[in-house]
Amino acid sequence: MSIVLDSDDIARALKRISHEIIERNHGLTGVTLLGIPTRGAYLAQRLAKIMAEIEFAPPVGTLDITLHRDDLRLRPPRPLLTTVLPEGGIEGRDVVLIDDVLFSGRTIRAALDALGEIGRPKSVQLAVLVDRGHRQLPIRADYVGKNIPTSALESVQVSLTEIDKLDQVEILGER
Repeated sequence: MSIVLDSDDIARALKRISHEIIERNHGLTGVTLLGIPTRGAYLAQRLAKIMAEIEFAPPVGTLDITLHRDDLRLRPPRPLLTTVLPEGGIEGRDVVLIDDVLFSGRTIRAALDALGEIGRPKSVQLAVLVDRGHRQLPIRADYVGKNIPTSALESVQVSLTEIDKLDQVEILGER
């Protein structure tokens, strides 16, 4: 086990990502944040709070990707999570998908499928706290808190105070 980000590192990464989103989009007008449950939803809320201190809080929602995953038949049944769209939806907006870890790219592919079912955004961007590599699909994040090279057999565990009582990212040994 190796802690690669502590609470201060996570806070700095989220502040930087917030500034990068504002800069790339020339402000927050037209921007909507959609977190992928579970931890991506909490990260989206945190980013909105940071952005409110800089400019204003953009609309925030959550996007359930459960039924769009390509591994449904390989795993035990999971409860459906709630998709919560902000008032005004996503139609014609610059949507920033937010997740904790980018690995194979399959979760983001599922998110894009789910997004396509609920509307047609102007653009879709991706923000992740950790990019660990090992992509299986041609997907890349627009905003990355930290690139953390790992072996395919290691796992990255993100802990957030909202559910885990502490903020940290650690690499766990081979599974």
